Amino acid sequence: MKLTPHWFLPLRRYFLFAGFTKSIPLMSLFCTNERNKLFLHHVIYMKKNMTPKLFFQAITKFLAGLVLVGALLFVPAGTFAYWQAWLFIGILFVAMFVAGIILMFRNPELLRKRLDAKEEQNEQKWVVALSGVLFLAMFVVAGLNCRFLWWMLPNWVVYVAAGLFLLGYVLYAEVLRENVWLSRTIEVQEHQQVVDTELYGIVRHPMYAATLVLFLAMPLVLASPWSFLVMLFYIPVIAKRIRNEEVVLEQGLDGYKEYKQRVKYKVIPFIW
Repeated sequence: MKLTPHWFLPLRRYFLFAGFTKSIPLMSLFCTNERNKLFLHHVIYMKKNMTPKLFFQAITKFLAGLVLVGALLFVPAGTFAYWQAWLFIGILFVAMFVAGIILMFRNPELLRKRLDAKEEQNEQKWVVALSGVLFLAMFVVAGLNCRFLWWMLPNWVVYVAAGLFLLGYVLYAEVLRENVWLSRTIEVQEHQQVVDTELYGIVRHPMYAATLVLFLAMPLVLASPWSFLVMLFYIPVIAKRIRNEEVVLEQGLDGYKEYKQRVKYKVIPFIW
């Protein structure tokens, strides 16, 4: 296989980012080897999926989430002098922004699915609604804890929790990389296959393992043990969701029953 000519690298980036993806026939003239052809296929894929509408939708939801979380924390706190909340917002939304940018360029279809996700099953709608209530309560209680100084956790707990949160986000990103069929809704997609390597070879639901780390670390970053008690209710909620998801996967995904026999643990090795 021939290596890509050194002069082609900046040229192909120019075509991609300067908006010349409409000139696919022109670009094909430069695709004289396998690597360039793979790049062209990637450009065509991005052209079809990475639209201004998707970008606007992602940015709108990002900013709306930022405003909502800020309001839920600082209004109950009655002050902006809540440094743990600023730390939490920083690590949450910077990580979220980076993950969104990566998905926008690497897998815009997955980003679209996650932005447009809506549960069809009534049972799962209740699970999602209950999860939302838990988050609202967790943020408000954390703000009130700061205002009335019920019990603020020491700084070292906050810093350790922030590290665990970032570790959870790294785990979350790795799951996104490993499983291209990952969805926020419970469904079996067309041509979906069982993923049983890497993290999926250790537990069957590494995404829920990542969210468990993330969601239990959040109240600790906010220095609120009372919020941590609220988020403990997330465990039975997610257990209910996993049971329902496995029923759907066993019925609709070829090889999932055999996969369950090979990988015994759902979320935490040797425990759950």
